[in-house]
Amino acid sequence: MGNNGNAGSPGEGPGHGISRRTLLIGGGAVAAGTAALAAEEVRRLWWRVPGVEKPRKDGELDYAPAQWVAASEANWRRADRPDDYGVDRVIVHVTQGSYASAVKVFQDPAHQAATHYIVGQNGRVTQMIRELDVAYHAGNRSFNERSVGIEHEGFVDRPQDFTAAMYASSAELTAAICKRYDIPMDREHIIGHVEVPGTDHTDPGPHWDWPRYMKLVRAASTGGGARAS
Repeated sequence: MGNNGNAGSPGEGPGHGISRRTLLIGGGAVAAGTAALAAEEVRRLWWRVPGVEKPRKDGELDYAPAQWVAASEANWRRADRPDDYGVDRVIVHVTQGSYASAVKVFQDPAHQAATHYIVGQNGRVTQMIRELDVAYHAGNRSFNERSVGIEHEGFVDRPQDFTAAMYASSAELTAAICKRYDIPMDREHIIGHVEVPGTDHTDPGPHWDWPRYMKLVRAASTGGGARAS
């Protein structure tokens, strides 16, 4: 979760409109490219037109083993991923608190941040934001739009908080996300919050066992099961 309460809030960076400079640069190729960009922008924004809404069901899960607890709508924004923004990252966080406290702050509209999932020390998984939506979790607009965030119960300076059940459950979740979006299961695409450009966060910290975690993710992806590793 880290120490920046405004991580990824709506003012996190410039918008995605087509600039006047882009429109003014001459040439047939550029004109064609601009048309393609315009079409892409329309495709991204179609669902924002009044009366147009992508079908949704309250409490619908993207990961079947999870339970659903909704985050405040102030802590994420509606999207249509991966159709409008491609998903190519999983970002690992640590709550710096209990499971219950993480759920509570993600339901608080004043917090202005939340991840898609929380994994408890006992291995339980809670989904609070749909994967198709953009969660404010990375403190970087581009990374918010392209990633799924997973929070883990505990403190970065307490290695005992990272239990076997947590590692296994989180690895199975990450493997499922990677398979869903065809994300390579490597350290370039499965990263810690500390590795997000521009962040002032340190999680998951020095005690997060990356070699162990990545081994479990790959085991889960092949059907061997992370819990057996």
